[in-house]
Amino acid sequence: MTFSEFWTHIQVRKWGKYVVTVLLFLAVFLFIGDQSAIHFFKRGREIRQLEEQRDMYRAATENAQREILLLHNTDSLERYAREHYFMHTPNEDIYLVEEK
Repeated sequence: MTFSEFWTHIQVRKWGKYVVTVLLFLAVFLFIGDQSAIHFFKRGREIRQLEEQRDMYRAATENAQREILLLHNTDSLERYAREHYFMHTPNEDIYLVEEK
């Protein structure tokens, strides 16, 4: 069946040309161009991933800000140095216990 035969067959029916027009419109809308539905859903997924990264970085920033505030206190600074860098006073022994 050639295109002209197909087109005359479609024209015989009352709504044929409208159906073809709607199908062409849907094909263009779904698959063609930068504003297609496929690109729309890809951009939506990318936006969600970026928002998750943003939230992760905000939480990390808040934790860092809390640690900075704690380090302004001399006692907290000493505790931080003992816990993270294993510092001790000259007459003190340190025992490391590994947790499994």
